[in-house]
Amino acid sequence: MHGSASDQAAQPAAAPSHPLVAALQRSLEMCNGALVFLSALALVAACLILSYSVVIRSLFHSATYWQDEASVFLLVGATFMTAAYVQSQRGHIGIEAFVHLLSPRVNAVRLWLIDLASLLFCCFFAWKSWTLTHEAYVDGQVSNSMWSPPLAIPYALMAAGMTLLCVQILLQLLIPIFRKVRT
Repeated sequence: MHGSASDQAAQPAAAPSHPLVAALQRSLEMCNGALVFLSALALVAACLILSYSVVIRSLFHSATYWQDEASVFLLVGATFMTAAYVQSQRGHIGIEAFVHLLSPRVNAVRLWLIDLASLLFCCFFAWKSWTLTHEAYVDGQVSNSMWSPPLAIPYALMAAGMTLLCVQILLQLLIPIFRKVRT
């Protein structure tokens, strides 16, 4: 996580004073909550699909051609669609070697710069993901299996998840600027 838990607990409860930023924050929190629930269902579905495949192959000696890709599609969706929620909780991996050596103000600037660099990287990743999705859709690209599902599906999930992550990081960059401390 960016910063230690004690640093995060010491910060006062703050809300953005700009109504647009506050509305974006509430909307993203609701969207993230729904996506976490749907992603949990996707993980359960992937487990059930793979378990079904094992049982069918063991008991009936029958091949299943679709289960691996269906599970991968569900796992890709769950992974990328929950990235914004993980970021909102500051749950991504971060290096904390300097946290205790820096003052709280310098630490806040460090976090803001990390978020800015992360935003730039994630924007590039989202842009390339959308172009990959578009190419896969226009060219009608499918996987190389017998099932041959369209590759635009996992690419679109990846692109949408990265776009939400970009919005979350942008929000985290804007909140300190539009912060109003609650008393």
